[in-house]
Amino acid sequence: MGTQESDEQAGGTGRRALLGAAVLGAGVLGLSGTARAAGTGHGGGVGGLPVPTVIGHRGASGYRPEHTFGSYELALDMGADIVEAGDLVPTRDGHLVCRHEPEIGGTTDVAGHPEFADRKRTKLLDGVSTTGWFTEDFTLAELKTLRATERIPANRPHNSLYDGRWEIPTFEEVLRWQNEQTRRRGRQVWIYPELKHPTYFRKLGLGTEERLARLLRKYGKDRGNSPVIVQSFEPTSIQRMNRLVGNPLAVLLSGANTRPWDFVETGDPRTTADLVTPKGLREIASYAQGIGPTLDLIIPRDSAGRLTEPTTLVRDAHRAGLVLHPYTMRNENPFLPAEFRKGTDPDAYGDAFGAFRTYFATGIDGIFTDNPDTGVLAREDFVNG
Repeated sequence: MGTQESDEQAGGTGRRALLGAAVLGAGVLGLSGTARAAGTGHGGGVGGLPVPTVIGHRGASGYRPEHTFGSYELALDMGADIVEAGDLVPTRDGHLVCRHEPEIGGTTDVAGHPEFADRKRTKLLDGVSTTGWFTEDFTLAELKTLRATERIPANRPHNSLYDGRWEIPTFEEVLRWQNEQTRRRGRQVWIYPELKHPTYFRKLGLGTEERLARLLRKYGKDRGNSPVIVQSFEPTSIQRMNRLVGNPLAVLLSGANTRPWDFVETGDPRTTADLVTPKGLREIASYAQGIGPTLDLIIPRDSAGRLTEPTTLVRDAHRAGLVLHPYTMRNENPFLPAEFRKGTDPDAYGDAFGAFRTYFATGIDGIFTDNPDTGVLAREDFVNG
């Protein structure tokens, strides 16, 4: 799709311009990482989305079991600009389905199905010994007999009310749902699928990038202005997608001292800390249009869990022409910086609005949140305040 330099020489055309228009339209670039009034971006494609963009993390997973149509639709009802509809993992017969991880013991009722008791395995998943039931050991028809359950019931016991209500969606069903919701709501619905563990699955003969690209092409959603942003924690997976489709692309970034698993497999010694340097960001910008860093890369926490000073990542990424959509804001106490917690109840909400305001002030272009309604209200406060 061309390098960063060729995109710039072409006057900002192509996918980077479409994704970056959200930043340019909001007046964020050139402000030393400080956000100004956001409102609605200018132009079509991603540039027409509000900034900061509110992204429903696995739907509205603060209120419904994640990666279900109940969670996805609630996110839209709550005003999310984009729904992260799909952490994509394959079945044994090659279908892409939406689960947080290939191990589904924690997000479905599979343990209660005696017919699948012998499918329980211990596998090495990106170097970590993991025991449970894995999507690649099931056909799609078998997975469709399962029902979704709440992943973190200790923090969200209210979500357990909805255990067993929804089945596991395929990504093809998500694409059809996206079209249906767009027609019904009278506005373009955006989705933000993630390719999970692509190196792991490629070694099993279940390459996920090609499967995703075929589906996007089948539904005419493989272009630079298509309402689908593709993300992955593995840079080489995004490079592969860059060769397969025209969609906006984003590289997810974990803790500074971690290494993407594809780097581990290929012997690339770099860590995330290397990728968030100006040099590393310029390289990412040669094949992607955005990054999805953990919030701790935006503002680190000290040993007590309190926020410290912001890093230069927002400024450096914007200088490289990249949009930042960090993850993940949650309302519950255990997930918030220490200064925004209230009491000790793990199910209680802290000062989520204060935390949103602090992160928005760094100049980020959007944020993943389990609570889209809180994010939308926090953005309104920030823009109008």
